[in-house]
Amino acid sequence: MFFKSQEGKEKILKLYNQKLNELEIQYFEKSIETKFGITNIIITGDAKLPPLLLIHGTGGCAPLILESFYNLSSKYCVYAIDVLSQPNKSAENRPDMKTLDYGKWLTELIIKLRLTDVTLVGFSFGGLISLKALEYNQTLIKEAFLIAPVYIVNGNPIKGLFKMFFPLKKFIKTNNQEYIKKVMNVLFTAYDDFALTFMSTTFQHCNMDFSPLPTITKKNANSINKPITIFAAEKDIMFPGRKMIKRAKRIFPTLKKVILFKNSKHVPSYKEFHKIKMEILNNL
Repeated sequence: MFFKSQEGKEKILKLYNQKLNELEIQYFEKSIETKFGITNIIITGDAKLPPLLLIHGTGGCAPLILESFYNLSSKYCVYAIDVLSQPNKSAENRPDMKTLDYGKWLTELIIKLRLTDVTLVGFSFGGLISLKALEYNQTLIKEAFLIAPVYIVNGNPIKGLFKMFFPLKKFIKTNNQEYIKKVMNVLFTAYDDFALTFMSTTFQHCNMDFSPLPTITKKNANSINKPITIFAAEKDIMFPGRKMIKRAKRIFPTLKKVILFKNSKHVPSYKEFHKIKMEILNNL
């Protein structure tokens, strides 16, 4: 199971609802039954507008990614998806990331929502999910915007162990805030108290997946014929920006644009998320 206890799950969902209420947006929630488990979606914006699927990363949830992309609903109908087996309201089943399961799951959601010409916006692990969907069935997808995506390159594993994994393990064992702050300082360009609380609660009360992350093959990347825009972070130790852009240019035939944030770590700052948002809005 993803949640270690019912008490831990309740703490996470309390924070989830707190953030959702703080957004002060008009929305409705929809639960969709899929072959991989029930999936919760927060929908905001006029249903007549072009559809955009917002997919968060590891340790995230729909309200947090909606906060980062505030006001996309001015030009899109936004479907913010709670990814399976993450600290949110979707099922605790974990698809196999080495297969096309995440792509099959996302495609099933798109079909059941009766959407076409979908714009995908995937952050971090949400980037892997977006690419898996493009690999599996790209017919319903218009294009993809990927922010510091998993699945193109990986960083130095030794650096990752000492800067991320060891402090994280110590935090899980001791609940000492100094260890989680070390992790946050490596991951985030900037973060607030809520992000610290949410991440602390997640790592204390959830069984996270620390298995090695796959990368897309050149052959599979070559099969994608939809436009892809990549936002990479130069100071991202997990998925280094320059290395990512170099490989992306080599393997994606329809790479539309790459943007490197020179002072950004894995999670961009509010200012950088705003630039990404404007890029997506101006694309229409």
